[in-house]
Amino acid sequence: MNTRLQRFAQLVFYGNYFYGVCAVSLILETSALLKIPFQGSLFYAIAFVATVLFYNYPYARNYSSPSTNPRTAWYIANHSLIVKTQIALTLLLIILIASVLINYFHEFENMSNLQWLLFLIFPMIGAMYYGANFFSARYNLRSIGWLKPFLIGFVWAGVTTIYPFEYHDVLNSTHHPVTILEILLFLKNLMFISMVAILFDIKDYASDSSSHLNTMVVKIGLRKTILFVVFPLTILGVLTFLSYALVHQFSLLKMILIMIPFFLLIIVARSLKRRRSLMYYLVAIDGLLVVKAAFGILAAMVTS
Repeated sequence: MNTRLQRFAQLVFYGNYFYGVCAVSLILETSALLKIPFQGSLFYAIAFVATVLFYNYPYARNYSSPSTNPRTAWYIANHSLIVKTQIALTLLLIILIASVLINYFHEFENMSNLQWLLFLIFPMIGAMYYGANFFSARYNLRSIGWLKPFLIGFVWAGVTTIYPFEYHDVLNSTHHPVTILEILLFLKNLMFISMVAILFDIKDYASDSSSHLNTMVVKIGLRKTILFVVFPLTILGVLTFLSYALVHQFSLLKMILIMIPFFLLIIVARSLKRRRSLMYYLVAIDGLLVVKAAFGILAAMVTS
């Protein structure tokens, strides 16, 4: 690989900027499927910056010992850059959030308790994922290995599914009732992202096992995780949304477009029976989030 291209790829994927792209893509998918009017670029910018900051948080400390993990090694080599970037992104996030609050102060002042709950619950759980909770500085939700992928799925589904229409409601001072489509879309995203997180845990099987972090892959093994967890739950996600699609008479093309990412998820899961590089996981597995968003947006363009 060309050296410049390799460095750029490492910056995008190791530096977690691709996760920001994934978050924005999924928000665009939700907006398209739920026909949410465009509310300006501030919301997308906040989602991107906050996602990058969140995922760089555990790596933005000074590692003193060398590591065989290529991403950890990259963070060691670029520690100064990461610290400066985190500071700059934090300041940018504060400015972006302040801009929204200043421009829409009265709208946020009139938010209902339910809206505040929906806005706060996902970042709170995200913070607890790394141990920022009220119980113990040493305890974090991430240590509950079997629960970890579903927590990730819950937070991601909330930010990319609940936030778009709640943000629209707050800015327009409206309160629309939650629809079955919104609930199913949330559950579909939760299921899909949780499966992606489970697949991503496969790369850490050896280190998680040695550190006694009982992830699902460690507890039941790679083969059983794919056969008895990933496949069934992926199919369940397809059937759940398919039942809604049939009742509401979606066209065959629209149903196919929505289901394609789930079948790609199964194909990628099967490919993990062979040992894969970290970059493969970052591109092929996390890339499924962008692929899912793209097909969802295409499905939203289909008239019925």
